[in-house]
Amino acid sequence: MNRNRMLMLAFVALALSGVVTFLSYRLIRDKLRPADDTANIVVVTQRVSLGMRLTPAQLRMAPWPKAAMVPGMFQDINTAVDRGVIIPIDVNEPVLESRLAPREAGAGLTTAIPDGMRAISIRVNDVIGVAGFVVPGTHVDVILTGNPGNGGPGNATGEMAKTILENVQVLAAGQNVDSDAQGRPQTAQVVTLLVTPVDSQKLALASGQGRMQLSLRNPLDSEPVSPPLMQNASLYYGGNLTAPAPAAPPAERPVRRIVAMPAPVLPPPMAPPAPVPPKKFEVQLIQGKTSETVTFATPQPQ
Repeated sequence: MNRNRMLMLAFVALALSGVVTFLSYRLIRDKLRPADDTANIVVVTQRVSLGMRLTPAQLRMAPWPKAAMVPGMFQDINTAVDRGVIIPIDVNEPVLESRLAPREAGAGLTTAIPDGMRAISIRVNDVIGVAGFVVPGTHVDVILTGNPGNGGPGNATGEMAKTILENVQVLAAGQNVDSDAQGRPQTAQVVTLLVTPVDSQKLALASGQGRMQLSLRNPLDSEPVSPPLMQNASLYYGGNLTAPAPAAPPAERPVRRIVAMPAPVLPPPMAPPAPVPPKKFEVQLIQGKTSETVTFATPQPQ
């Protein structure tokens, strides 16, 4: 009894494994079968760098599913020949209209400059170029180091450093505008930056004022920082150089003011008292038969 039950279970397991194998085969076969509804598109046979002009030897036709067609694909090699490349294209990658310069626009670096922007080159070395990691497509900050002389904030003197440009795109590095064949960064002696016309004037002026250095930044970090001006004293005493607060005006010294007081109002002068008439007394003098009356006045006190 147990033997029959084991044989039945083995038969069921074998049948289930057969069904699973068949279904897996059908699924894999459908995935590997090339789609019947395809179209031929133009792809590149080798890596094409920025500024290059497409030639027939760099292009070929390849099948592509019509359901996955991307706007801007080419279906004729002749329509893509002699077009300048503004975005690098890898091997076997489709050629898109958005990666090519306008027709009759030529080739070279000028085709990669957007309207309203300018390309300006600055001389760098291995240190200033961030050890060769400044390659086309990266974003950098430009730091100027120099001595502005007197007239700075607080009349500060000595070496100072200031970030004059932030989040600037690198358009080209050296005479090559892309990485090497192995994709490794190249050491560049000249870096071309994509800036606005105003920033191009700022870089031209800064090139004669001091030393410029590049600070590599994350391309996703596009927020402006505007770091403050730094000077030599900041390295030893900490802090940074900022414009000094205006000095408080000196306290005013008390001023003695002579105020003219109005003249006191005096009462009108009193009339002098009326003179007291002197007291008079009479003396009668009798001499013999003669009698005379003499009047005397009492003298007034002084």
